[in-house]
Amino acid sequence: MPRIYTRTGDGGETGLVDGSRTSKANPRVDLYGDVDELNSALGMAVSALPGTDTLDPLKQDLIRIQADLFEMGALLADPGRCQSLVSGDEGADPGVDGALLEPVIDRLGEGLPPLRAFILPGGVPAASSLHLGRSICRRAERKAVGLRNDEVAIPDAALIYLNRLSDLLFVAARHVNHAAGCQDIIWPGRRAPK
Repeated sequence: MPRIYTRTGDGGETGLVDGSRTSKANPRVDLYGDVDELNSALGMAVSALPGTDTLDPLKQDLIRIQADLFEMGALLADPGRCQSLVSGDEGADPGVDGALLEPVIDRLGEGLPPLRAFILPGGVPAASSLHLGRSICRRAERKAVGLRNDEVAIPDAALIYLNRLSDLLFVAARHVNHAAGCQDIIWPGRRAPK
């Protein structure tokens, strides 16, 4: 097996898919770093999910989403591919499709009590990891929008996927807590703690 260390990043640069090098502080690198962090949070959630008939489908969904996030990281690390997608090149494939997450969101939301207030992130460990993933996902989405506002080529597919995924992770956290018999904790509002 080759060595894991290459020493090519010792000066603070990293390689992009097209072979070019850029600063590790480049906003594009920062964005796909957040996508990688999100993937790790989902890995924590998967490892914390108990093996049950109720939760096994979610576990499989999350593993598929982790693969999608690898695909998204590869997309974001390829400025040329991103530009092709933004320019409308019909042959360019984003590799991710947020519409495929919608039936999963619908399935996970079935049987959940309706929300009438904001809830605090938490519950059982798997649900807490999903809430953490949701907040990381929102951060990645904000950075993607910021880059696009700065006229960096960020494909629609990436923004749509991140937006749908944060919704999915919120519903998934509630689903996991519900399956565990753990009620959502309602935010008490602006009252001072006692």
